[in-house]
Amino acid sequence: MQHSEELKRGITIKIGYADATIYKCTKCSSLSLTEKCKKDFEKCEAVRTVSFVDAPGHETLMATVISGAALMDGVLFVIAANQECPQTQTREHLKVLDIVGIKNIVIAQTKVDLVAKEQALNNYRQIKEFLKGSVAENAPIVPVSSKQGVNIDKLLEAIEEIIKTPKRDPSLSARLMVLRSFDINRPGTEPEGMNGGILGGSLVQGMLKINDEIEIRPGIRIGSKTVPLKTKVIGIQKAGKDLDEAGPGGLLGIKTTLDPSNTKADSIGGNLAGRELPPVLNSLSAQITLFDKIGEQRIESVKNGELLLLNAGIAKTVGTATGFKKGVVSFDLRIPICIGKGEKIVLSRKYGERWHLIGWGKVL
Repeated sequence: MQHSEELKRGITIKIGYADATIYKCTKCSSLSLTEKCKKDFEKCEAVRTVSFVDAPGHETLMATVISGAALMDGVLFVIAANQECPQTQTREHLKVLDIVGIKNIVIAQTKVDLVAKEQALNNYRQIKEFLKGSVAENAPIVPVSSKQGVNIDKLLEAIEEIIKTPKRDPSLSARLMVLRSFDINRPGTEPEGMNGGILGGSLVQGMLKINDEIEIRPGIRIGSKTVPLKTKVIGIQKAGKDLDEAGPGGLLGIKTTLDPSNTKADSIGGNLAGRELPPVLNSLSAQITLFDKIGEQRIESVKNGELLLLNAGIAKTVGTATGFKKGVVSFDLRIPICIGKGEKIVLSRKYGERWHLIGWGKVL
């Protein structure tokens, strides 16, 4: 994120992700995250491997959920039992789920071990009241304690029931959202022993196979230009297993023939990789919708010449507002992004030293 001061300050936060395999006991059928059942110590069979995406920071989380909804098959909505519900940010997070239309939601009422029974029940009633009329109104609420291991099996059962693996079309052209990129070579490795660059992310459509040739857009910065990259897939890993091919869903590690200097330190994070990718845009127009408030502060209309942070999928750029027409705003982009018509962007405005989410838009 060395391309502009706007991207350096307050938003250089990395998205985290992790895989977890859900196991089912061969004797009692309870679910767990271990290969041996903690209830009767019987062997468990793997049922499904799921991937969790976490964006630390309130604004980053909101932007990721709105603009990167293609990454997610569902949402685990965490609400702490030792706080009043809703908190301001909890209310805003629910608003985002309504905007995106994600309906596969499980509520985890956490930290129940820190409160008395009556407080936990009161918090449960607050959650139910808070969810009324929203996209999450009928979502199951599972009280859990992660430290004590209470009801983790029930939470996994809810995830299995509500957040199912959707049917996907393998005939679509491959598209990988690149969350991270790495150079795995040790210092001093001789050229003939070096590994190509590694891409980490989520395949949101299509299939990837060994020896597939793919493009990476927008690419890397060379001088004042951003240049797309082309490479070949020479390794695929998912949930710690090496594969010959992979379909959509979950998180992948892709070994490529790229020069590892181009992938070190997440330098390709935020790019798209695959075939038949959307165009790379240096400017765009979007039909925008602004929120009413940030906390207690009303959100003003976008002004001509104003700099806003734009999130598109997992990409970030800064746009200068240049034109207005019936809810449509045009932006000149400091860093080009790869995005197609109809896709969503997220708008953030700088207040003091921080960027705050103010609305969203659909690219025209």
